[in-house]
Formats: sequence, structure tokens, C-alpha cells
Amino acid sequence: MEGLSTAAGTAPFRVPLSGGWHDALIAGWSCAGPPQPGRKAETSVIGVLCMTVSFEPLRRIIDGLVHGSVVDDSLLAARHRAFIAAHLAVGLGVLMLFPIWLALSGRPSFTSAVAFAWLAAPLPIAGFLSRTGRYGEAHLLSALALAGLVVWIGALTGGLASPALVLLAIVPAEAALSGSRRITLASIGMSAAALAGLALVALAGWMPAPMAGPVSFAPILIAAAILYGAGLALRIELVQRVAEGAARDGEARYRMLADNTIDLVTRHSSVGAVEFASPATRAMLGCASSELIGHGLFDRVHVADRPAYLHALSETDRTGEPRDVEFRLRREGAGAASFIWVEMRCRPALDAATGARSVVAVMRDVTAGRSQQMAFVEAQSSADHANQSKVQFLAHMSHELRTPLNAIIGFSELLQRELFGKFEMARHRDYIRLIHSSGEHLLQVVNSVLDMSKIEAGKFDVVAAPLPIVPVIDSALDMMAQQIASRGVKLVRRIDRELPDIVADRRACRQILLNLLSNAAKFTEAGGTVTVSALLEHGDLVIEVRDTGIGIAAHDLPRIGTPFVQADACAERRGEGTGLGVSVVKGLVALQGGTFALQSEAGRGTVATVRLPIRPARALTAPSTDLQERERRRA
Repeated sequence: MEGLSTAAGTAPFRVPLSGGWHDALIAGWSCAGPPQPGRKAETSVIGVLCMTVSFEPLRRIIDGLVHGSVVDDSLLAARHRAFIAAHLAVGLGVLMLFPIWLALSGRPSFTSAVAFAWLAAPLPIAGFLSRTGRYGEAHLLSALALAGLVVWIGALTGGLASPALVLLAIVPAEAALSGSRRITLASIGMSAAALAGLALVALAGWMPAPMAGPVSFAPILIAAAILYGAGLALRIELVQRVAEGAARDGEARYRMLADNTIDLVTRHSSVGAVEFASPATRAMLGCASSELIGHGLFDRVHVADRPAYLHALSETDRTGEPRDVEFRLRREGAGAASFIWVEMRCRPALDAATGARSVVAVMRDVTAGRSQQMAFVEAQSSADHANQSKVQFLAHMSHELRTPLNAIIGFSELLQRELFGKFEMARHRDYIRLIHSSGEHLLQVVNSVLDMSKIEAGKFDVVAAPLPIVPVIDSALDMMAQQIASRGVKLVRRIDRELPDIVADRRACRQILLNLLSNAAKFTEAGGTVTVSALLEHGDLVIEVRDTGIGIAAHDLPRIGTPFVQADACAERRGEGTGLGVSVVKGLVALQGGTFALQSEAGRGTVATVRLPIRPARALTAPSTDLQERERRRA
């Protein structure tokens, strides 16, 4: 085909229309056009494809090509979307023009084929970004492809005099959209290196012969540069608009949170001055937010609390670690000013734009909670005082009652033995026996009440020491054998004689057995059986007291163990106990790290199970020599 002469500087050259590469260049770069009325800017970024993106299916396709790592960031997603759309438009536009180019130019030359293939490079670059989400690397590849294409065309159209070299200025302009200075500087280096490489090729004499043709190529290249620049401008406008919209949305969200939260949010400088205060100031302190700016908040802090307030701010700024502090703030009211308690949580903050450090504080009114806490402390103190008074009262009461009771029991026992003469009437003997048994019962009640009060107050002394448990069990059984036999009840012993020594309190263990045996004897009819077993099970000592007595009803069983609570299974037996025996047992078992279980059924008897660890899990120090001696004497 015939050509048209043109001039590039002072070196004329001919551009053959049959070369084909300039047709692809024009077709690819002239696809960019101005936005159509009523069409969104992002749908007219580049080329015919971008014009059709206004259709919802194609828009969804472009959105689906955005990498998943950036979909939650509207600004980054917009940049990826514009990059992918622009490069798809160029790449697909080149592929669409390929059959037309072949039909018009026939068999292409090698140089024109390379130029045409180079024009399609944006297509795999768009695929790279979609697959990896690496926006910076995609921009580098795009800049490299564009710079190489411009150098290739420049070499074929006059070398350093080629008007195509003006397109090298677009390379860093497009790279600036990445938002990375590193990428931008690298693209500038690519443009400079491309120009320098072309100059070296020209100086070495390796420049190919200029291509000739009937078409002036300078206007075409200038038009291509203008169209490509228009596409870049549209992409820049899109990113800017999305960035402004994201900033407005973010500010609106933060403003909504600040306006509606009940907590007071403040930002402090490095010297503690308030730079920002949320609108919650009015509701919390009764003043405007502007009154806290500077040192207005500090002036409202109670004088005694100002050191703690300043220390929290300074430590947060110095260490970068969050701090919590409570202090009092003056609240303005209709009458006299009052103070409220607030909890302030300080967090360090860094301004991404300026790099300045600050402290963000969130203050919450905790006056009500503070009042409740103080009331609870006062109530607990009163309860502790009352409990201590109760223990002291019971200790005095036990002392005052035990003295006459011991006299009653002792003298009644002397009278029972008739050491000072025989009673003339049998009724007198019955009276003396009743006096003696009633005194013993009353003394037992006093001792149980005192033990229960000490256990509840945590003042019951448990002296743990290694001891053989079998003799302790035998001693308790021997003490209760006569009482059990006098009621016509059979006592059965099933004691493992090979039981190892345990670390426990001797007196507490004996008291546990005496209470359980006493209860079993009281509530077992004549002819019944009380069975005591002791064995080693899973490293624990298990003592079981089983009786065939009246049992406990199911609705009463959960209440057994509460002080002064008795079951209603048998009305005539109710007066025989105080409801303290099981309570004392539960307390003594718990003090030694054990567990207590009670199983019963009305009319079928009761099973009381005590499980004590051989070596308690919690530290129980061995008693000193004098304590061991006292334990030996008590035993």
C-alpha cells in the first residue's frame, strides 16, 4: 500500500499502512473516550469494554475479578477495579481488532506482530492483579510493558526523533495511581532507562531503518497520548471520588458514634492537654465540649485525684501501654457543683498522616457502681463484726453453761452411784438418771453449737498430722457401743485392718464418727443394725455408716446438713436431736479437704459416706512438737 510522508524533527520517515502495528496502537489507545452523559465515571475509564461495564452483569464480572484481600477496603477495591477495567479494555480491544488487522494488512511482518502482541500485554497483567492482589507489582509490570512498547515503536519510527517517545511521560503518571512512592520512582527510572537504552542503540548504529508509509504518524501518536492521558485522568478522578466518599462515610460513622455514645471520649496531647472532646460532655459533666479543650478537663478533676489522672496519661504516652484509672470529676448542676466518679481508660494513638502521637481516653460514669461497692464493703464489714460478736457470745455462753452443767452431771453421777446412801424409793433413782442424761444432752448441744459457730466463722483449728486411722475408728466405736447396745441395735464393724496412716486431725475424725454413730443410733428402731465400714478406694479413705432406721424422705434430704434443720420422718423422734450433728460433720470433713454424701429413703435407712484424702491436696503443715504432744494427750 502507498504511504504518506511525515516529519519527526528533521528526520523524515515513511509509515507503511500495511505495517499493522500503528493500526493496533490507534485502535487500542483510541478506545478511550470521554464519559457519556448519565454514565458513571468508573464505567468510562478506557475503551469500548468500559463503556459496556455500565451494564450490571459486566459490572458484577469486574467486581468479581477484584482480589478478596481488598474487598473490605472501598478505596483499595476502587483502585483495583479501575486498574483491571482499564487493562482489560486495552487487552480485549486489541484482541477484537486482531481479525480486522489481519484482513486489512495480510500477512504481518515480524516487527508489526511483536508490536501488536505487546499491545495485548495489559490483559495478562490484569489477570495477575486479579489472582494475586499485588497492586504495586501489577503497576510495575504495566509500566515495564508500556515503556518497552514505546521504545520498540520509537526504534521503528525514527529513534530519538520519534514522536512516540512522548508517551514515556505517561509511564510515571500511571504509576502514580499506585499511591506508592517506590513504584512511582521505579517507573521514572524505567522511562529514563528506556530513553537511555534507545540513545545507546542509536549511538552504536544498531537502529533499524525507519518505517515508511503514507500516513503522518505524529498526529496519531499525539492523539494516542491525549486519549491515554484522558483515561488516566478518569482513573484518577474515580480513585479521588471514592477516597473522598470513604472519608465522608468514615467521618459520619465516627461522628454518629461520638454523638450517641454515653461515654466521654477525649484526645490528649503529649502534655495532657485536651485536643478533642465528644458531645457526651454535656450529659456527663453538664458543660459544652469546648470548655474541656486545653486544660479545662484537668481543672475539673478533684484536687486529690489529679496526680493519678496525670500519671495515667503520661505513662500511656511514655510506654505505649493502656492504662485504667478512677478519679472524681466536677459536674456542673443547677445548684452547687458536685463530683462524680469516672473510670478512664487511656490508649495510645498515632496519626497516620502526620505521625504525631496522642492519647485517646474513654471516660464512663461509675458513681452508681462505686456507691454500690462502698455499700457492699460496709455491709460485709457489718456482717463480719456481727459474726465475730456471735462467736464471742457463743464462747462466753458455752463457758457460762458448761460450768453449771459439769456440776449437774458430776453430782448427779455421784447420786446415781449412791455413794452417800441408798435411795428409799425407786422413783428417786429415775429422777437422778433423768437429771444426768438431760445434763449430758444439754452439754452435747452446747458443744455442737460452739463447734458449728467456729466452723462457720473459719476459726475451727484443724491440726493435721500423720496418724493411724484404725485405732481412731475403734476408739469411737468403743465409746458408742454401749449407747447403741442399750437401744437394742446391733453394731457391725467392717474395718480394713491394713489401712495406711492418713494426714488428718485426730479430734475432728473422732468427732465425725461420734456424730454419725449417734445419729444412726437415735433413728434406728430396736432390732435394727448399724454397720460401720472403712476401706481404701482410689487413694482415699472411705468411711461409711449405714443404718436400717426410719430414713429420710426425699423432700427433706436436700435440707439435711443445714444447722437446726431436722427431717419430719418421725414426729416422736424429732426431739432427740438438734439438727446440728450432720452440719458439724459436713464442716469438719470440708476443713480436711474431704467430701460428705448422704443417701436415704424413708423407711429403708440411711447411708452416710465420708471420703477423706490420704494426703490432702492443699498444704497442711505438720504440727510442732508441743502440738503433737497435746494431740497425744487429747487422744
